[in-house]
Amino acid sequence: MFTSIFLSEGIEQRMTHGVVLNKFHPAWWLPGGHSQTLYRKYSPSDVVKQSRERIELDDGDFIDLDWSADAPNRYEASYITVFILHGLCGCSKSSYVLSLQRLLSKNNISSVAMNFRGCSGEINRKAKAYHSGESADVNEVFSKLCEKYFDKRFVCIGYSLGANVLLKWLGEIQRHHKVVKAAAISTPFSLSECSKETLSGMSQLYGKYFVRRLVNDLKTKMELFRKRKQVEELSLLENLGDFSRVRTIWEFDELVTAPLNGFNNALDYYEKCSSLNFLSSIKTQTLLIQSKDDPLIPFKSVPRPESLNSNIQLQLNSAGGHVGFIAGYRERWLETQLLNYLVS
Repeated sequence: MFTSIFLSEGIEQRMTHGVVLNKFHPAWWLPGGHSQTLYRKYSPSDVVKQSRERIELDDGDFIDLDWSADAPNRYEASYITVFILHGLCGCSKSSYVLSLQRLLSKNNISSVAMNFRGCSGEINRKAKAYHSGESADVNEVFSKLCEKYFDKRFVCIGYSLGANVLLKWLGEIQRHHKVVKAAAISTPFSLSECSKETLSGMSQLYGKYFVRRLVNDLKTKMELFRKRKQVEELSLLENLGDFSRVRTIWEFDELVTAPLNGFNNALDYYEKCSSLNFLSSIKTQTLLIQSKDDPLIPFKSVPRPESLNSNIQLQLNSAGGHVGFIAGYRERWLETQLLNYLVS
């Protein structure tokens, strides 16, 4: 058990459980948080052969999983299987997911990426989508995975929104005998603070991008429901009101996310789903990787190391952006850190 903090600008480098967590130094041509974030988003992705598996949910909807099809595949024995959760407007094809899966395959480690509802390239069947606190879907999918692949043990890794969901889930279940350890990267610990962050400065651009994607996805779903004559599900979306004028994440969560998922309003949703409120209950060995120059997550929302329980390790880097951590053209510092951590 351990609690510690690693500052990339600090003079001390510690070793915990045999894992050396190296100080992150950004590529010289990606010095700031915005450049790190955008490069990860728009740079060419690794090529990974994936095999899809569909999980039918108890409410009649579905969730798609994408396994790395390179050896070892889902049916072969593996020392460990890595269960991956993507971020907002992401999917199993996101560059950070593919980059990790490629490195894991090279090291003979099995991995599976879960696409949240409606994120697999096929619109889901229900009006309900995904959100930053959708731990119930993770719990159901993971339980069904464990039933089918009963001999596997898992390391769970979440990015951004997926990191928040993962930490919330770990806090709710406290301990799962199949989860060996976990890692959360660029976690929005306080959803309200992160939502506010996208209201000003350069961060507004990210907020507008996400809102545009979310609103367009909602419109596309409504069109499909009309064609399929899914009257009941369509009415749930139509009753939300006119969301075409939504301009901020807070407005989207107020008008769409909250009522669609049983919350009173955006603030109620943020308070009940922020992973910050679940950290104290986590009993699984967990690594948190954050950057002080993250353009989406204000530094003040990152928990102080003294507030964390002995199962959680916080690595706070001075640079890295939001799910960036690019040290060079072909050097993936983040993926290497995660590999070293999960095999320790």
